[in-house]
Amino acid sequence: MDLIIKPTEICNFKCTFCSSTQISEEHTARLDLNKVFAFLKRFPETRTIIVNGGDPLMMEPTYYWRIIEYLEKNNLPATISLTTNLWPFFVKPKKWEELFLHHRVGVATSFQYGSGRLKGDYSVFTEEDFWGVSDMMLERIGYRPSFIAVITEENEDTVIQTVELAKKMDVVCKVNYAMASGDQNKPYRLSKIYEKYVDIWKAGLHHWEHNTQQMMKRLKGEPTICPQSRTCDEGIRTIQPEGDYYSCGAFGDDKDKAIDFKHEMNGGFVTPLRNDLDLLSLKQSCFTCLMFEICNGCKKTIKDLKRHDMVEGHCRHMKQLASDILRVNGINKTITPYVKEYEEV
Repeated sequence: MDLIIKPTEICNFKCTFCSSTQISEEHTARLDLNKVFAFLKRFPETRTIIVNGGDPLMMEPTYYWRIIEYLEKNNLPATISLTTNLWPFFVKPKKWEELFLHHRVGVATSFQYGSGRLKGDYSVFTEEDFWGVSDMMLERIGYRPSFIAVITEENEDTVIQTVELAKKMDVVCKVNYAMASGDQNKPYRLSKIYEKYVDIWKAGLHHWEHNTQQMMKRLKGEPTICPQSRTCDEGIRTIQPEGDYYSCGAFGDDKDKAIDFKHEMNGGFVTPLRNDLDLLSLKQSCFTCLMFEICNGCKKTIKDLKRHDMVEGHCRHMKQLASDILRVNGINKTITPYVKEYEEV
């Protein structure tokens, strides 16, 4: 089991694509740690506490020290993974250095090209800024953090440049497609991001991009994680700033399909995404297509593409890409464009 916590909606950045701007009714709400401790008591096998937000560094370091104290006191195995823009660390590294150096704490960050990732003064968070943050992490903490890049229509032509940057830094980036939540009111079409993953593979850059590596595993039946896991709600939960509780962080951004926290803490267990018939597939014909696992790996994406009437456009494009995707996976088959059947090459 893994746990995502969003301690606060507050963020020091003003990114135009942010999906987490409507996760609490009260903007200043803070997640009560007693909820986290109750979860850990119910699921002591929890492996990772993933912290995002808002930005995790909008909370004081003492917030995370309290979690560490609970883990140590109860001899629990969980580690803490902070996903943060790291700007507060860059400004005041001494404030965060001890926490970041703790053996239970890991840090990941975020960067992409384009004009959407904005600092608090609405200026663009540039590559120069990002190198400064990464260099300070290397100097003070001993490593460069991996990073997530969010791809939208505005910056889609920068994907290869993004992965080349990860290669220069010798880290693995994760090129994610924008989902429709918060300030991002339209999803980036799934087929288009898979075209980018194929481009990454053709450029020989897949060693430095996480989702391309997952694409190479998915059709071989190897284990994958978000956003390419159809059974994710069996092994992950999310707690939002006001304590509302979900099986998926992205559905939590929409305040959709909440779980009764008390019911689950008292021994019940539900899989609301897996049991929703409307989220089984983009359309019925998906079940006969070799791209089924690729196109239907994420329930939130299924919901977004249906809600925005993007399914047919995605399907047509995906069938044009399918042969390349299959070859990436070592499968020598082709799907005839626009129809469900496929034939041996």
